[in-house]
Amino acid sequence: MFKLEKTGVMLCGHGSRDERAVAEFTALAQHMKRRLPQYDVDFGFLEFATPIIRNGLDALREKGNTRILALPGMLFAAGHAKNDIPSVLNRYQAEHPDVSISYGRDLGIDLKMLRAAGDRIQQALDAAGDDVPRHETALVVVGRGTSDPDANSNIAKVMRMLWEGFGFGWAETAYSGVTFPLVQPALEHVAKLGYRRVIVFPYFLFTGILVERIYDYTDRVAAAHPQIGFIKAGYLNDHPLVLDVFEDRLREILDGSNNMNCQMCKYRAQVLGFEDEVGLAQESHHHHVEGIGTGGHHHHDHGHDHDHGHGHGHGRSHDHGHHPYPHADHPLGPKTLTD
Repeated sequence: MFKLEKTGVMLCGHGSRDERAVAEFTALAQHMKRRLPQYDVDFGFLEFATPIIRNGLDALREKGNTRILALPGMLFAAGHAKNDIPSVLNRYQAEHPDVSISYGRDLGIDLKMLRAAGDRIQQALDAAGDDVPRHETALVVVGRGTSDPDANSNIAKVMRMLWEGFGFGWAETAYSGVTFPLVQPALEHVAKLGYRRVIVFPYFLFTGILVERIYDYTDRVAAAHPQIGFIKAGYLNDHPLVLDVFEDRLREILDGSNNMNCQMCKYRAQVLGFEDEVGLAQESHHHHVEGIGTGGHHHHDHGHDHDHGHGHGHGRSHDHGHHPYPHADHPLGPKTLTD
């Protein structure tokens, strides 16, 4: 007798030491469960937080799901989306040949994501008032930062699309770690340009230590330049359009149109400055922090890539066999923001 294949959906998050970030991803997973009643939906984290990805896969398998559609909760594709999560999924499938796992792509450059970002910026503008015209306002978009230049360039593209869409007088890109410029030097540079207002927008999915540090550094630079109005915009979180894009990525798997953009991938092509990383093995570097928990009691300060789009580099002081970032001594970075 023919048996219908049961399909489940697995949301793969990065994980955080910040319990608020874990709660926000958990809330997003609950939103997706309500949006996808035809599927069993579960979730897990790559590092720090529980449940880990394997726990979520186990739960789906125990409910009889023989096909699992796995979606990375990542803004852009670099090391976490390209290496770490696939390594976890590949190992699980090898250990459970009765399960077929199909992997989706990152949220990526998407008009819906840009509209969600625009909403967060507009909300900040509305709260601040309209006494400063757009052409006298500068925008700083802050990305997580990775050791993958392709993912970093996506933040620059998001910045440009938002800059032109709003008609701001100027815009810059900054990063919270790994690459450059970091937040403080970027804001200090913008403060010299003569704009009356600066909007700082963290292009992050969820809150966490780094988002708080972005806001903290904004306050520091604002205190040194009282003549400039600094506005802190909110991050993306569970904006309805973000949830729409997760559904779109699921649909791509089902339609067979799930193609990751690998044109500029440093693991496939000789990207300037990263030539010796072509063909590196696909493996995860996060087993040592898988499921170890959240909270301030754990002092494992990563200098590696996040949220987004992510690369191999942890920084020079935390080497787990990762390929070194070629510009680790750059004067405007690229160490991760500290308190």
